[in-house]
Amino acid sequence: MSNKSIGLSDALQDYILEHSSPEPDILRALRDETAGMEDRNMQIAPEQGQFMAILAKLMGVKRYLEIGTFTGYSALAVALALPPGGEVITLDLSDEYTRVARKYWEKAGVSNLINLHPGPALKTLQDGLGGNHDNTFDMAFIDADKENYLGYFTHCLRLVRPGGLILIDNVLWDGSVIDAKNIEESTQAIRVLNKHVVALAEVEVVMTPIGDGLTLVRKV
Repeated sequence: MSNKSIGLSDALQDYILEHSSPEPDILRALRDETAGMEDRNMQIAPEQGQFMAILAKLMGVKRYLEIGTFTGYSALAVALALPPGGEVITLDLSDEYTRVARKYWEKAGVSNLINLHPGPALKTLQDGLGGNHDNTFDMAFIDADKENYLGYFTHCLRLVRPGGLILIDNVLWDGSVIDAKNIEESTQAIRVLNKHVVALAEVEVVMTPIGDGLTLVRKV
């Protein structure tokens, strides 16, 4: 819902980016192309991509699952951070957007690491991703239709290994999660998920204001 961290002015975001490691040229090119699209705000903020890449390196992530890929920025950011032999599995319904993603994955030389499953993500997860992947992913990222967030999270909790991390995007939903007057289905679905996650005994949770709100869930 926002391609910069919530509450940041343009000047402050520029300052943050100037004092972070440079964004790889291929990611900047992808971000620039996406900026011309009608749904450009669906792309994550560049500082969020850097944060996810550093997390992947710190954790030694080898297998990464992504639900909701859009034009491929987050998948590419993580793929570039993986060690040799790493694997990215992405799920997305849109052929239009993932065509852009594939183009940049190819340009970056990481298309061989990324396995895109087209179609409804919830069905793909229910069908088991073509095999038994329980407890095999090091990190997962949820950034798709909000109405199915709880279902996506439930599957990710099964698929991510103990000690692994689930990242959930848009948990602040441009601040609307605390607006009692906002009763839209997507907003209410995010509230339900946020309440559900923090009540679980088998996870450790921190909600951060990165991007449009990014929750980190560590499976104990």
